[in-house]
Amino acid sequence: MTRDLFSRYVWIVDTLMRNEKLSREDFNRLWEKSSISDGKPLAERTFYHYRRSIEQNFHIDILCTRRGEYYIDPKSLSRNKTLTNWMLDSYAVNGALAETPVGDDRVEVEDVPSAREYLPTVLLAMQKECKLIFTYAGFSHSRPERDIVFAPYFLKRYKQRWYMLGQKEKGGDIRTYSLDRIRRMAVTDIRFRMPKDEKAEKYFGHILGVTTSKAPTKRVVLRVTPQQAKYFRALPLHSTQTEEELHDDYSIFTYELKLNYELVHEILSFGDSVKVMDPPELRVMVVEALRDALGQYSF
Repeated sequence: MTRDLFSRYVWIVDTLMRNEKLSREDFNRLWEKSSISDGKPLAERTFYHYRRSIEQNFHIDILCTRRGEYYIDPKSLSRNKTLTNWMLDSYAVNGALAETPVGDDRVEVEDVPSAREYLPTVLLAMQKECKLIFTYAGFSHSRPERDIVFAPYFLKRYKQRWYMLGQKEKGGDIRTYSLDRIRRMAVTDIRFRMPKDEKAEKYFGHILGVTTSKAPTKRVVLRVTPQQAKYFRALPLHSTQTEEELHDDYSIFTYELKLNYELVHEILSFGDSVKVMDPPELRVMVVEALRDALGQYSF
């Protein structure tokens, strides 16, 4: 998928979301005024092709009423709300910066390593269901691992890094690789079939971060200061966050999560604003991490 096509797909989704329902005439009127149309109407056949591509690539269904008005199916939008919002936010930011440029010294953004270089290749391999071959320089290895053949199932961005999860051909186990640690990558002609029962929810639904686990899901209860609670309301720590339990001088947030490295370090990042109430094993993990950190400063 080229960047130009991606921009057109996002423009169509964004336009239909903002206008709810549009006839082909009204849609074309907006299309011709946009910066991606070159002032020309969108041919019926091309619109149909874009519509199908949006459904296939983003799983967002564009429906048509009996009156010939197009709209986005709310059910498909709710299934992919997070991805859709990220896609539209990225499009809006890119468009705003392009149309109203300001000095480079006035806008600061965080870098996303290797997104431009390898993300399109991974997406292409996922779309074609063809395996990748790459060299990986993992932090835990002294030398890069070469010629890894890999079937990419899912992509996830976490802490400004892109990760892909799938099946490694050698050994057949499920692995996660960070795109910023890849040195060379290419799409092969080796086809793979995505298992029907494989869903991202299976691996990431109850995980904070990208470290997958076969451990059981735990009920995680956090006691949060009133100030920190405001941030948790605006941006939930995880999608399993339940209704806030309000008290006079603190709030309680509950989650259904597996215990992993990222969860412990995320909790530690909040300092004394967040306290683990349950489960006991997570409290132990946090205390041990605090002791190890304090040990670095013992004299």
